[in-house]
Amino acid sequence: MMHRTWVEISLESIAANYHALRRAAGVGVLVAPVVKADAYRHGAVQVARRLEAEGASWLAVSNSAEGVQLRDAGIGARILVMGGFLDCEREALAVFSLTPVIHSLATLRELNRYAVSRSAVLPVHLKIDTGMGRLGSRATCEEMIQSVREASHLRLEGLMTHFASASDFTTSQTSDQISAFEAAHQAFIRAGIVPELVHLSSSAPLAFGLKCAFGTMVRPGLALYGYVSPPAGRAPQLLLQVEPALMWKARILEVKEIDVDMPVGYGARWRTARASRIGVIAAGYADGLPHTLSNRGHVIAGGRIVPLAGAVSMDLSSVDLTDAPEVQAGDAVTLIGKEDDARYDAEDMAREAGIISYAVLCGIGNRVARVYVE
Repeated sequence: MMHRTWVEISLESIAANYHALRRAAGVGVLVAPVVKADAYRHGAVQVARRLEAEGASWLAVSNSAEGVQLRDAGIGARILVMGGFLDCEREALAVFSLTPVIHSLATLRELNRYAVSRSAVLPVHLKIDTGMGRLGSRATCEEMIQSVREASHLRLEGLMTHFASASDFTTSQTSDQISAFEAAHQAFIRAGIVPELVHLSSSAPLAFGLKCAFGTMVRPGLALYGYVSPPAGRAPQLLLQVEPALMWKARILEVKEIDVDMPVGYGARWRTARASRIGVIAAGYADGLPHTLSNRGHVIAGGRIVPLAGAVSMDLSSVDLTDAPEVQAGDAVTLIGKEDDARYDAEDMAREAGIISYAVLCGIGNRVARVYVE
């Protein structure tokens, strides 16, 4: 079938990025690739299968439903559920052998009561809020230690935190969080509680070699798919080399000749500065093309970077093909990816749209076909 709009996902690139992350983490540090949000829209099941085949023993998701999806697909790796869980999700955690992250002592006690009712001992990871101000316990070390001791049917397998400003080297927030976490970690050790897995870092600390933040496990997400967030301030040398694993394309539905000073698109917010060839492509904001790219974004057509013309609408967008005369209806333009020497990736799109690359990747809609290549 000829798709109107589709992404081509290289599982080989994801595997290569995973091994680059393992080398960056070093000996003795587990890598738990993050495959939440449908593996940043790369396809959680397909990506998880390839990662497991490459040796990944842990995967990380946001919620229990994502974990159950992987189990139903036959994934046997350990699965860390990082985004909290509702009371109704507790049974799924136990039945599908999903390892929950605990964010409060109240949740710890409730899960322990559930485990007692099942006569089971469940592994858990406890998250400490060291400055993110989102999920994670803000209790004192003494309170956390006491609650862990009282949780007779929970096994504290991991202790973790999450950085708020890992790519921002203009602030001391990351080092402050490391210090706060290490103080809590040492308090647990002095109390005789020694978690097997200690993890703080996602992609950025790995990419910039902040080994003091590695612990015994790291949780890379964005870098697995080929991106490292641009740093702010004087960053350490970038040590990680990864390549984008996804290309996004769309067909040209129609090409029309338009005279000078003619409007294109909703609101007539764009007018031709010359006699122009305008191509209408089969992708819009319902597919995940950010509406904020209206009149400012670009695509690749015929190996050249050309501008979007007018507003991005729900199902369609227009591009100025005047400087790509060989491109015709039925041809494909590249929304994310490269053609010959022209490259326009998710970071480029994010910059022009005024968002972040995470939002670009995770925003690619379900009606965009997925095609897997090696």
